[in-house]
Amino acid sequence: MKTMCQKTALATAVAGLFLSAGVTQGASHREAPFITELPKVDATDFYMFRSYESGREDYVTFIANYQPMQDAYGGPNYFDLEDEAVYEIHVDNTGDAVEDITFQFDFSNVETPLTLSVGDSGSEETVAVPLKNIGAIGPGAMDTQNVQFRQTYQVNVISGDRRSGSAQMATNVTTGTDTFRKPLDNIGGKSFSDYAAYADDHVYEMAIPGCAMNGRVFAGQRKEAFAVNLGEIFDLVNTNPLGARDAETNDLADKNVTSLALEVPIECLTGTAKTETNEDPIIGAWTTASVPQARVINPAPAANGKGATVEGGAYIQVSRLGMPLVNEVVIGLEDKDLFNMSEPQDDGQFATYVTHPTLPELLEVLFGVTAPNNFPRTDLVTAFLTGVPDLNQPVGVTASEMLRLNTAIAATAPASQNDLGVLGSDNAGFPNGRRPVDDVVDIALRVSMGVLADPTDAPDGDLEYTDGVKVDASALDTTFPYLATPIAGSPNNTP
Repeated sequence: MKTMCQKTALATAVAGLFLSAGVTQGASHREAPFITELPKVDATDFYMFRSYESGREDYVTFIANYQPMQDAYGGPNYFDLEDEAVYEIHVDNTGDAVEDITFQFDFSNVETPLTLSVGDSGSEETVAVPLKNIGAIGPGAMDTQNVQFRQTYQVNVISGDRRSGSAQMATNVTTGTDTFRKPLDNIGGKSFSDYAAYADDHVYEMAIPGCAMNGRVFAGQRKEAFAVNLGEIFDLVNTNPLGARDAETNDLADKNVTSLALEVPIECLTGTAKTETNEDPIIGAWTTASVPQARVINPAPAANGKGATVEGGAYIQVSRLGMPLVNEVVIGLEDKDLFNMSEPQDDGQFATYVTHPTLPELLEVLFGVTAPNNFPRTDLVTAFLTGVPDLNQPVGVTASEMLRLNTAIAATAPASQNDLGVLGSDNAGFPNGRRPVDDVVDIALRVSMGVLADPTDAPDGDLEYTDGVKVDASALDTTFPYLATPIAGSPNNTP
């Protein structure tokens, strides 16, 4: 039993930890000190689920989101990705916490300087324009005559180790090349007469090396799907964790995000990892971003804007995301950067944060609920590190943090999806993978407070904990890439 002085000290200490953690910024927004300096490679959310678009039942969809909390009006540069970085989705299909397949996105800048003739006859000057575009764009993907800066990307498929394995480029089935186009962000109605159609033109059929069936790929801006009430959590969790699930404002409702979406045939992903009872194929996955080790600021960049920095050296991982909320409310502040730079095979170094979590203690201090007392917390090890037996835990699994998916469990139709996932008797949802509709904050709160533990060890484990915000299922699409059309930068829709 804690004394009043101990509880007061704990409230201060743990609240400080909680507030420095990224749950206050969404699923993984600005969650570690160093990543706040590199927003272009900051992973925000990671989704993995059996595709539920009609006719795509034999596919798995991955969505890795980057660049948190985009205000739609953020011109003139908007939210291009880092051309010096690599963004990767890793798949472990053997259960040993090591990647077996990596899908690596590599972005390139395409610059076509646009100028205007300014001045009277005889005193004219040709001057570069300050805007990204000087006229309407699209809806065709190839309509870029009015654009002076855009991005393309390649998808490298790597078997084995992400840096030393066998690598082959995926192919754009439409063009027969290894290049795909990233759509420009949703600048507004005068630049795009139909942004949804323009973005749809950037969903590509993709030939995957070593895979008999084609997949699909999209990389571009979408509307933020995650829901959380940031302000209240910042203010010492100034909300009612036992109140209504839709009582608060979603502070991300007016934000966009950049999505890297892949749809891959199940048969091209599975390996030897299987459940013990039904031998269902299990895959685990996580997303990372890596940047060159060295960066030197150029004090005199070239007049055309190139050369502001010089990059070099080996790629160093600076962002990592699998299960939501782990680096935010589980990992201690001093280890957050280390977690972002680590790999699942080394997660034993963080085990104490799972077996002896601080978040339940914070809720006990602030709200008078009783935290579980089953230490070590094997229920959390199951939920976050190994997968759930007979659901998505592979035989002989190496405990490690990543999303895990039983690929034999059929997708639930959108109208029947339960946003509490497995806790809501919908085994196609979190923590069996993660869908955009899944309310991972509420689920994680309930798991951390012991809903999976023995009731004698977690007397308040069956309470319906919530952050007061639900994902708006009506705002999600039911077709690839599933996240909705991004909010326009200009509210004026008249061209």
